[in-house]
Amino acid sequence: MIRFAKPEDGSAVMPILNQIFEEMEIEQLQDVPQADLFQTLETLFLTEDYRYSYRRTLLQTDTNGVIQGLAVSYPETDEAKIDAPLRPYLSQLGLTADQALFPDKESYPGEWYLDALAVAPKYQGQGIGSQLLAALKTQVPNGYDYLSLNVDFANPGAKRLYERSGFEVSGTLMIGSHQYEHMRYALNA
Repeated sequence: MIRFAKPEDGSAVMPILNQIFEEMEIEQLQDVPQADLFQTLETLFLTEDYRYSYRRTLLQTDTNGVIQGLAVSYPETDEAKIDAPLRPYLSQLGLTADQALFPDKESYPGEWYLDALAVAPKYQGQGIGSQLLAALKTQVPNGYDYLSLNVDFANPGAKRLYERSGFEVSGTLMIGSHQYEHMRYALNA
């Protein structure tokens, strides 16, 4: 079942989302205890505007309500402000104000951006990522030309999933220390 996240989903969402942080090898998070990170992100999950807010999160659950996967997305116009709610918490994570977790621009004008797509390890390989992508395509509000995402060069399996879902490479960029391919799906084609 696909549904939008609710505030109470935070504790189940964080371990799934954390897979992406680990793959990205975010330098600023290397020394942050996982419990502290999860506590902070669960608090921010409850907010309206944070990058990983419940309002930006689509979930796939099984018939018992167990969260199997997630997709976090937002309009490109929000990218400049989506991390502002994190700033007051940086010191609690042992970070300074100049240690932004996501300093790189990831999306382009006219795009609805898929920031995160992740499936719990137990459910990988069962088509959940494809189902979330299909559902997300129907949830993008009118007025956007593309649904976009970035896929790490080191993750060819994810790239194949995106290609099967109709995404095409439109360029490359660096995010942190990794090189990514920027992929787009034309929404009004």
